[in-house]
This record gives sequence, structure tokens and C-alpha cells, in this order.
Amino acid sequence: MQFQDIIEKEVKIAARELYKAELETVEIQPTRKDFEGDITVVVFSMLRTIKGNPVQIGEKIGQYLVENRPEIANFNVVKGFLNLVVADAYYLDFFKEIQHKNDFGRQAESGKAVMVEYSSPNTNKPLHLGHVRNNLLGYSVAEILKASGKKVYKTQIINDRGIHICKSMLAWKKFGHGETPESTGLKGDKLVGNYYVKFDKAYKEEQSYLIAQGKTKEEAEKRAPLILEAQDMLLKWEAGDTETVALWEKMNNWVYSGFEETYKNMGVDFDSYYYESNTYLLGKDNIEEGLKKGVFYKKDDGSVWCDLTDEGLDEKLVLRSDGTAVYMTQDIGTAIQRVKDHPDVGGMIYTVGNEQDYHFKVLFLILKKLGFDWAQHLSHLSYGMVDLPSGKMKSREGTVVDADDLIAEMAATAKSISTELGKLEAYNKTEKEKLYKVIGLGALKYYILKVDPKKRILFNPEESVDFQGNTGPFIQYTYARIQSILRTAKETGVSPDISQKTLHPKEKELLKMLAAYPDTIQLAAENLSPALIANYTYDLVKEFNSFYQQVSILGADTASAISFRVALSQKTGEVIASSFALLGIDVPERM
Repeated sequence: MQFQDIIEKEVKIAARELYKAELETVEIQPTRKDFEGDITVVVFSMLRTIKGNPVQIGEKIGQYLVENRPEIANFNVVKGFLNLVVADAYYLDFFKEIQHKNDFGRQAESGKAVMVEYSSPNTNKPLHLGHVRNNLLGYSVAEILKASGKKVYKTQIINDRGIHICKSMLAWKKFGHGETPESTGLKGDKLVGNYYVKFDKAYKEEQSYLIAQGKTKEEAEKRAPLILEAQDMLLKWEAGDTETVALWEKMNNWVYSGFEETYKNMGVDFDSYYYESNTYLLGKDNIEEGLKKGVFYKKDDGSVWCDLTDEGLDEKLVLRSDGTAVYMTQDIGTAIQRVKDHPDVGGMIYTVGNEQDYHFKVLFLILKKLGFDWAQHLSHLSYGMVDLPSGKMKSREGTVVDADDLIAEMAATAKSISTELGKLEAYNKTEKEKLYKVIGLGALKYYILKVDPKKRILFNPEESVDFQGNTGPFIQYTYARIQSILRTAKETGVSPDISQKTLHPKEKELLKMLAAYPDTIQLAAENLSPALIANYTYDLVKEFNSFYQQVSILGADTASAISFRVALSQKTGEVIASSFALLGIDVPERM
């Protein structure tokens, strides 16, 4: 039982014994910094049940807690707020319990598994800045869910078919002259992406020519020879034409190889892969079953629909009149297939931009109507767009911010700022280059993940690589500072030890922050929000730096105080490393 739960239970008992009142809930919050205390019980919210002066009620309940709970050393009442002072012994016992726990904050695995889908790119272009936010969010949420006690499967569905894929294929066939990743020295995804841009350029030229010949813009878009050829290529692929399928396989394999390199650089991974070329026919059987159950209905033209108007949505097409599937059909079938592949899955999380909010509302509702138990546990991890100071990205025009280029730019920015500040002068060239990547990638990840997923981000690379403030490098630097303290302690023969009996106020504040870590993980898992972990870590680091500045660690008055503060520093470093691992961020031993 968490300490706050114990306090809530005791306050309810106090209300019953002192006032013969039954409190349904007790509002508890951390004590504000400008008041003495650790935990605050809000008395105002009790006045609906207990009649009287809030200060007097607080006084009586506070006295009751001091007399009945050894953990409560003292109390004070400010207006309608009962501030409780927790005894040093409680925090010292807590520290003894966690000191040697390598998995502090993490819960043992239990319950049904969760599948987290993220990335899910198209195979006609490299991963870009938008994919970076998607991947970082999906990976981090998966790691947070694991830490909260869930078994997690990380997956993605790769959009490897459709007219957009055929555009790249056709452009390579027409303009490529047999180019390969090997012959050009380009990553396969970049090479294929170049041809997607070339297709668009040539397609626009053809449209301009047709418009000059008197065609309307709409006619030109439909009748341009390139788009007609691309549509013909898609039909050939769907018919299994040997030459078309062979080209599709070759170019997709180039892209897959490029993606894997980017994922490795980004520090994300997957347990399974689904491909739209395999799943695009799924769902039709489920639609037939839904028709029999009355979940769907058929119109006169043969198309199949789901009426969601009673739920405040609209009517949704799930099968065209010619019997072909729409994206909703595929998504229904793919979700069902995933549970067949992983029978222990009890829920799924889709990491997809907020432009698809409505789509997922409809998908989840249809799956519930079809009667799947796990459909009650589906979530859309919706996120906002990432903008740059230079403006919006457009992949067809080749103006996207390539993920690989961004990662390289972040390392270069870290190098520039570190050199200017003289931070890494003691390192050799190899060590510096490795550290630049750790700092740069950490800056990128933290800058993106510290923001609530639903909010749009304006990403500024230079602002993210700042060694002060709420940034990744600031937290990494604090971790490295702690490791320096631990190395010095070891060299001077100091062992971490927690045998002291009383706490300095700054030691107590730091222990309070550490005690909040398990609850923060659970809260982040419930809200699918890495931002809660990121900002907790920043608060912990701020508290450590305040402790570092206001008390002497290695120069404390007694040997026991030195050993205790070294132990406290060590545990703080472990929690920083643990929380940053949940964000997919490395921490350097030296910096």
C-alpha cells in the first residue's frame, strides 16, 4: 500500500472516530514548497460531510494522526490545509528498502499483453521528422508500459503497396538507368525517395503541358501519361505480374534495409512486422460475419456500411459496391489477425498523428460492436505535428527533414555547442564523436518527449542542445556529475552507506522525489505520456542540483554523512538512468 493510501485510510478513520462521519474520498497533495510539511490533506473538501471550522477540524485530525501513526512527526494547519510532517525514520526505512533494488520503480509483469504499433511508414521515401516523433513516442510508451508491469509487443504495419509506391517504381524504371544503392552510395530508402520526388516533378510538367493544350487542371491531373502508367502498374501488381512484382520486391528491399539503419541510429526496435501487401485483403470475412450479426447493412448498390449515428458519428463505408476493401476494412482485419497471432494480447495502442482521430474512433467502435473483448482496451496515441522554424514539410517536393540528416545535424549541433563551452576538452577524437551523438540524440528525444503528445511542437535544434534548463543535455550533465562524485568517493575509500538517523532538509526533499518514481511510471502508463517521465526526471535533477549546491557531499562533517550522501547520489543517478531509458535516451559516464 502506498503511503498516501495509508494516510487516506487513517484520515477516514479519524473522521469516523472524531466526528462520526464517513468520508467517501480524501483529497491529498504534496505540500507546497513555502510551507512546512511533506503531505497535505485538503480539509475544505471534507466540509460537505463534516460541519465546522476547517482549521479546528484540521487541528483535531492532525493530532489524531500524530498520536496514531509513527510516520507522522508533526503537523500544521494553514486555513483549510492540513500539512503533515513525515518522520525522517519513514524516509530512511524507504531508502534502506530501495538502495540495492536495481529495478526500483518497475513492477513485475502481470495481466494481458499490450501491442503497441508505431512507425508504420510508406516504402516510397525515407523516414522524416514526423516519423521521428512517432517512433520516439511509440517506443517510449512501450518501455513505460513494460515498466508498469505489462507484457508488450512492439509492432508496425509497413505501407508497401498502392499508387504512391508505384510512382517511385515507375520513375526509377523510366529515369533510373539501373541505379542501385551500391552504385550511388545512397541508402536504399533515400534512393527510392529521390524517384518519388522525380515522379512528382515530371508529373507536374505533364500537367502544365496539358493545361497549355486547353485541358482543365482536373483533366490534366487525371490524363497525364505518367499517372495513367502508374495506375496501370498498380493493376499489374495486383494481378501478380512477374516483372512488376520483381521490381516492387527489389525496391522495397532497398527501403527496408535503409529503414533498419535509421531505426538502429534512432535507438528503436520492433518485435514483429506487418505488411499492407499481406493485410490489404483482410477484413472482408469479418464484414460478412458483421452483416449476419446486424452490425453492418448493405445498400442497394451492394456497398456495405456501418451506421454509427446513434453514437454521434456518421455512417461508415466498410466495403465498396464492387466488393473491394477500404482502409477501415483492412484495419478491422489486421487488428483481429494480430490477436490471432498473439492470443495473450488484451489491448492495442496505435501511435498515429491526430489527423486520424476520427478514423480510430470509428475503428474502435466497430470492433466493439463485433463483440471482441479486447476492443474495450484499444487506444489511439494521438500526437500533433512537428514544425521547424523554416515551415511545414512536403515529401513530394523533397522538402522533408530526413530523419538520418536530422540525427547527424543534432550531433553536429552538440559538437558546436560543446566546443564553444569547452565542455569536452579532456576527450580524444573518438570519445568526442561518440559523445556528440549521445548528447545530440538525447537532446532531440528529450525535446520531443517532454511535450504532451497531443500538442504541436516547434522543434529548434539549437535550443534543444542547451546545457541549462529543461533539456536532455542538462540532465545528462547532472548524471555525469553524479558519476564523477562516485568515482572520487571510490578513489578515497568511501562506501555508500545509509546508517545515519536524521536527515538534512535537502536530503529529505531528494528522497521524496525518489519515492515518487514508481507512481510516476504508473501515471505515465495510464496516460500514455512520456512527458510525465521526462518532466519528473527534470524535477529530480533540479532537486539533486539544489542538494549538491546546499550541502557538502564528500566534505560533510562526519564519515556517516559522507557515506549517506554518496549512497543518495548513487541512487539518484540510477533513477535518472532508469527514467531516461524509458525515453530511449543514453546517459554518459563522463561529460
